[in-house]
Amino acid sequence: ELGGKAPLVILDDADIDAAVNAAAFGAFANMGQICMSTERIIVDEKIADEFVSKLAAKASKLPAGDPKGHVVLGSLISLESAKKMDELIADAVSKGAKLVAGGKREGSVVEATLLDNVTSDMRMYQEESFGPVKPIIRVKDEEEAIRVANDTEYGLSGAVFSRDIRRALAVAARIESGICHINGPTVFDEPQMPFGGVKGSGYGRFGGKAAISEFTELRWITIEDPNQHYPF
Repeated sequence: ELGGKAPLVILDDADIDAAVNAAAFGAFANMGQICMSTERIIVDEKIADEFVSKLAAKASKLPAGDPKGHVVLGSLISLESAKKMDELIADAVSKGAKLVAGGKREGSVVEATLLDNVTSDMRMYQEESFGPVKPIIRVKDEEEAIRVANDTEYGLSGAVFSRDIRRALAVAARIESGICHINGPTVFDEPQMPFGGVKGSGYGRFGGKAAISEFTELRWITIEDPNQHYPF
């Protein structure tokens, strides 16, 4: 299992408050340094304004600083990683994205950051940030949401939000990922579940029976009738 660029797809009939909570957790847990972190927030344009406003408000309230204190976001793994966040922000803003939350850095501590109206020509559309800097991509309908979700070399985790479970399952079935959650965050794991990805996110599965299977060689052993008939 390798990296990811997990899409969180928010359809036009989603519970917006629930989607906001899942997006914030999936994007900013462990400062976004998780292989299944929410890396692309894909939202239907019909509900985008309300969703973005609420998510930006929540992200702006997440405290960042010394992890020994009462903070949600502590230090990134290195100063180089933190500087990459600056580069992603600058690139997106220079090409038309709107900074709606965060954007500041102090050493290796980066605020929870959201950029709206991200497009495919921006680095953060394709690159795994592995940090708390996340793109919001607005789409016109369900079909475009699926297309954007699959427009990546990665395929580890994903999530779909909709009040219509059958609709969400149909969308999830078309998302190219090893894992997809309905009405929950992209960050989720249990030891008995088959964890792994497709495309550039690797191959194989670990966890539970799937892990045993990966380390098992199948063999065929027979007990035959010594008096069986042969053609010659």
